[in-house]
Amino acid sequence: MAKELNFKQELVGCFGFPVAENPTQAMIEPAFHALNLDWRYLTLEVSPENLKRAVKGARAFGFKGFNCTIPHKVEVIQYLDGLGESAELMGAVNCVVNKNGELIGENTDGKGFVSSLKQITDPNKKSCVIFGAGGAARAISVEMAIAGCSKITIINRSMDRGEQLVQLLNTKVKDSINSTFKAEFVHWNGCYQIPSDSEVVINATSIGLFPDTSARLNIDPKTLSAEMVVADVIPNPPKTQFVKDANERGCEVIDGLEMLVAQGVIGIEYWTGQSPDSAVMRKGLEDVFGSS
Repeated sequence: MAKELNFKQELVGCFGFPVAENPTQAMIEPAFHALNLDWRYLTLEVSPENLKRAVKGARAFGFKGFNCTIPHKVEVIQYLDGLGESAELMGAVNCVVNKNGELIGENTDGKGFVSSLKQITDPNKKSCVIFGAGGAARAISVEMAIAGCSKITIINRSMDRGEQLVQLLNTKVKDSINSTFKAEFVHWNGCYQIPSDSEVVINATSIGLFPDTSARLNIDPKTLSAEMVVADVIPNPPKTQFVKDANERGCEVIDGLEMLVAQGVIGIEYWTGQSPDSAVMRKGLEDVFGSS
């Protein structure tokens, strides 16, 4: 019997502003192809004032889900029907899943990061420094706490956002996991000296993101040491100035592509119920950036 013709494609995508530099499509669509799924991943520029209408449009078009990136990870929550456990705990969403017509917010950023980190070291009982206090920092810090991190230091230029995140970690998160870990806030108002006892150092800001690729974190790179694992969440470019500084200092480095692939695997599993090939996804990104 001939295969039934079906020209309908299932849709997922990414809402962000700006979004032209976001390479997620380059890894998601090859994964769909490898799974023999006729799905499309659309990279959509959605300004903050249009976010509500964009979510309504996703409902109308029957999207199977969508990613949210800067600056929508917190604001999108008010337009959804519910939240998964981790997204509710951290107050940030990067992955929306259509579950029988209801849009449910999940967060794969932190899970993706911890998955990448575990390829190098166990976060249990580690001391961690995180730059930033936005959606990515929230996701990573919560999942690091859940994974057993003993101390988390949040470094941020905005005191309000930094202190709010630390309060979340020391109350709601700490209570939920019954842990003895502690979080503290340091106001980032000068050149930061990374403490010598830091074991994991993470850039969760947008500093160094295309097109501002020459931007550097305001830190003393000499305080990075070979004993530290250094990670940058920025996928474009994969080799940020922070990553280059860490490599020069002999650190173990996790680039933004690793985290992007790891969280993308989880997202595809949410949307399709199938497990994609992470090697196919990584190759899609490397082909784009010429880093294979």
